[in-house]
Amino acid sequence: MIVLTTARMENVIAVGLVLPDLSRTVAEEHLEELAKLIESAGGTLRARVLAKRPAPDPATYVGKGKADELRRLAEANSADLIVFDDDLSPAQVRNLEKIVGGTTKVIDRSALILDIFAGRARTREARTQVELAQLEYMLPRLTRAWSHLERQAGGIGTRGVGETQLELDRRIVRTRIAKLKEELERIEKTRETQRKSRTAAFTVALVGYTNAGKSTLFNRLTRGDTLAMNQLFATLDAKSQKIAAEMPRETVVVDTVGFIRKLPHHLVASFRSTMEEAVAADLVLHVIDGSHPQFDEQRAVGEQVLADLGVDAANVLEVYNKSDQLDEHFDHGRRENAVVVSALTGAGIDTLVDRIRERERAGGELLQLEIPHAESRLLAKLHELAEVHEQVSDDAGVAVSAWVPDGVRHFFDGYVVSRRAQRRAS
Repeated sequence: MIVLTTARMENVIAVGLVLPDLSRTVAEEHLEELAKLIESAGGTLRARVLAKRPAPDPATYVGKGKADELRRLAEANSADLIVFDDDLSPAQVRNLEKIVGGTTKVIDRSALILDIFAGRARTREARTQVELAQLEYMLPRLTRAWSHLERQAGGIGTRGVGETQLELDRRIVRTRIAKLKEELERIEKTRETQRKSRTAAFTVALVGYTNAGKSTLFNRLTRGDTLAMNQLFATLDAKSQKIAAEMPRETVVVDTVGFIRKLPHHLVASFRSTMEEAVAADLVLHVIDGSHPQFDEQRAVGEQVLADLGVDAANVLEVYNKSDQLDEHFDHGRRENAVVVSALTGAGIDTLVDRIRERERAGGELLQLEIPHAESRLLAKLHELAEVHEQVSDDAGVAVSAWVPDGVRHFFDGYVVSRRAQRRAS
């Protein structure tokens, strides 16, 4: 279902609808985002069209008159593709393509986003997730895509099959979908094993609207070299790396796929295993582009996705990024505990790292312990229940530096040499 990933840049027309519950200003903002998606997919935007209606037209979405206008516009701009900002039914796509005529294709926002994801998928997991989402999107549309195959199978060896070619195609697609789901289940088990292997570490997940600067922030916190571009969905795969700063506990930062409004539900379902990184994290940094004119709406999209995933709001810290592009009087809505940073310049990063340290220190202490050689079972229990940073043996015993949770600290009280204040202020 690749649409725009061709050698030649395709000429594209973007179409949106102004409805009674949507102001023209907001509709124009949504169309601007669609334009950026078209650019990300490799298309060249030639025109934008906003139609005002009391409700979408069941036959053509925009109405017959506006559809005729699109035909003339497509001819004038040699348009290869018309993209609608909302999902279209198979019948609407079929009717629009008949009216527009020629070789101009008609797709909706979901098809465009799926195309972008298909072009960016690099790992086996991402490719599997995207193919599953594409096939589930395609299945109800096979009537249009395979209309030339709607005939009874015939010929020697096929008589009496009683199944049209279209039905065979659907069965093949359903079989492939089942296999992809099984593959994703295996991948999810592997990912779950990886999560368990780092349970001792404190995990920080970066989430947020696409192009909010998550990858740049990931690189700043980890001194990594993850691809960071001013482009929607530049990266798709969840990446994890240890934080570069000195922390009370071993700390792993996880970068996740970006959010966007009207994200295709098939894609959300397919990428759920990747998004589960946020659910399993000890702390979620909701990265928000503070310089974006609609940062409030983008923040709301992120909050809704996190709520749908079941992430506890108390476990989320808002990080307003791109402070280098903000006015000094920027107001982020007076959100408690929010942090303003510039992942690009490093401004505010020390404050953010301090906030992460505070979360890590809550509920435990960093203790210096001296454990006699005879207490080998106690040392084993320490490794099981706490996070051991350093361990040195001498004639007297074992000197250990470890972060110990409050609930198990009493086991080791008699062996404490010194302790650091690690608790968050109440």
